[in-house]
Amino acid sequence: MQDSLDELEQLCDTAGLEVVGRSFQNIGKPHRAFLIGTGKVEELKRMCRELEVEVVVFDRELTPTQTRELEESFGIKLLDRTGIILDIFASRARTHEGRLQVELAQLEYRLPRLTRLWTHLSRQTSGGRSSGGVGVRGPGETQLEVDRRNSRTRVSHLKKELENVHTHRELYRRRRKLEGIPVVSLVGYTNAGKSTLLNKLANSNVYAENQLFATLDPTTRRVKLPNGREILLTDTVGFIQRLPTKLVEAFRSTLEEVNEADLLIHVLDFTHPNAQEQSETVATVLKDLGADDKPQIVALNKIDQYRGEEGGIVSPEELSKEFELPEEYVPISASRGIGMDLLIAKIEAALDKDLKEIETLVPYGKDELVALFHQKGFIETEEHREAGTYLKGRISPKYASQYEEYPAEKNRQKAS
Repeated sequence: MQDSLDELEQLCDTAGLEVVGRSFQNIGKPHRAFLIGTGKVEELKRMCRELEVEVVVFDRELTPTQTRELEESFGIKLLDRTGIILDIFASRARTHEGRLQVELAQLEYRLPRLTRLWTHLSRQTSGGRSSGGVGVRGPGETQLEVDRRNSRTRVSHLKKELENVHTHRELYRRRRKLEGIPVVSLVGYTNAGKSTLLNKLANSNVYAENQLFATLDPTTRRVKLPNGREILLTDTVGFIQRLPTKLVEAFRSTLEEVNEADLLIHVLDFTHPNAQEQSETVATVLKDLGADDKPQIVALNKIDQYRGEEGGIVSPEELSKEFELPEEYVPISASRGIGMDLLIAKIEAALDKDLKEIETLVPYGKDELVALFHQKGFIETEEHREAGTYLKGRISPKYASQYEEYPAEKNRQKAS
């Protein structure tokens, strides 16, 4: 409970709110109108008066009825966990697609809650009937209907725009597949250090700060590995406990980048007291996206903040030995560049598993096949022989079939 409230306080801070008090209640059955018990409502009202509170934030999503009843009871603005996350996302979206996604999520969240915005107007209405028997509709009800209609129209428009964006993204993915460059996606809990790691590996300057949802829009950088292979490294939006369903749905086309990845790097804040819970949250989201079966490396980040028995920084090798880490776990510090060589070696090894070893003698005149091997594969041996260019190395199965009709052994026999 306290851990969740700590995270909510971080969300409030990110949204620009100063937290002056906190309270919680263990309740067996949530109150239909207030969520919390009526006694707790009175306690919070006194607390709000004493602390001169301007906003109350609940650490769970409230129903429209609960939001209305609580606001009327407190007499001040009220937000729930979903609402504050949506507000943060709205302030962080930079790309056209990101802004569309957030606006759609906000509208779908607020649509069933529109009623409370016009309660003061509907109360001014007598609710009587005209002499002709037709109900007299007050200004509040009329404006409510207009707002609902406008909101639904806007939702429909946003969905069409996002569908167009999704189509363009699909075309981009297809072109990317034709290039044959493997995609590596950084995933993880918000503020785990994904953007910092992207900057370190790609030598880029993506915005990275020690705050929740510092970056929202996905960023992709082309990175050349030491073995000469190129990859596309993608930074994705950070996950969080109880990520709003509407937000996941709106960002599905963006999150689908994870499904297109050949390898996932799960960036986990090694020093966070709730690291295990955060890891489980990421695993749950990946499962919901259908990406839980992807090859995965776990980068245990921020090890520079961990101190050994003598008070100094512990090396990745020492940490692996101390905690008996599995093979796929790599201790790193993205901010200080510690463990980068080991992580890159793990990335290379994971991607190389998919490559097929081939030995071929490409006839002269088929220079495009030699060029393809240089561009998409890894050549161990290259020799210019009488019958053609001898190549031995590894290449993606996607391209390997093009060399099947030019086996090295067959051509060697012909030459003899």
